[in-house]
Amino acid sequence: MGNTLKTGMLMAALTALFMVAGQAMGGQSGMTVALLLAIAMNFFAYWFSDTLALKMSKAREVDQTEAPELHTLVAGLAARAELPKPRIYIMESDTPNAFATGRNPAHAAVAVTQGLLAILNREELEGVLAHELAHIKNRDILISSMAAVMAGAISSLATMTQWAMIFGMGRSSDDEDSGGGMIGSIVMMIVAPIAAALIQMAISRNREYLADSTGARICGRPASLASALQRLEDSNHRHPMKVNPATAQMYIVNPLSGGTMANLFSTHPPIQERIRRLLATG
Repeated sequence: MGNTLKTGMLMAALTALFMVAGQAMGGQSGMTVALLLAIAMNFFAYWFSDTLALKMSKAREVDQTEAPELHTLVAGLAARAELPKPRIYIMESDTPNAFATGRNPAHAAVAVTQGLLAILNREELEGVLAHELAHIKNRDILISSMAAVMAGAISSLATMTQWAMIFGMGRSSDDEDSGGGMIGSIVMMIVAPIAAALIQMAISRNREYLADSTGARICGRPASLASALQRLEDSNHRHPMKVNPATAQMYIVNPLSGGTMANLFSTHPPIQERIRRLLATG
């Protein structure tokens, strides 16, 4: 019930952002168009966000023959977690990372990079896989996937607002509902991406702590997950992945690099705090 409410709140918040952006671009009629677009996007995000997330990450599904050990590990951990075995995908990246997606446990997928399989030992790999299964068990993969799709859409809408302003497609100065015109468009260009980032932060940070805790219980070795997190953090800091920023919050560690300002808006909690909490439970 908790995540059902969270999903509803997410959809409402992002719908409101679309409507505000529409009003900034085209007044009352623009807001109406934005509302219809938001409804369509919410429908798409619910049913197809996992497919889009996997395509955006260029992940390909692998079967038992191609990745027997990975399938065996996932199957064993899924049985411990009392979950259906998810589909398994591999991303062609040397940087170690992973994410889970899907609208529910029966339609879930786990994606890992080639780099993850290359640098982690078996116990550390189990810890990472258990973390991703924890996201599925806690039923927050839908929220994560929807946030990725909608955040990307909001960023695109902000870009559309910019072009509309440049080519004079916004509201005219004599529109009685204008209340902002160009100023509103400029504000929307700045505010929309920040608002989308804040929504992602609110969703992502707490769920990572919970997934760490649940994943540690599934694999039975908190220290192994803690060790894996440190290795993944170090590798992603040295060699950031080339991913769409809207999907960054889905990964077990932040795949993007950035300075102090980027860290302020990071969708992931501090890695050292995650490690501290894990070791405290062990």
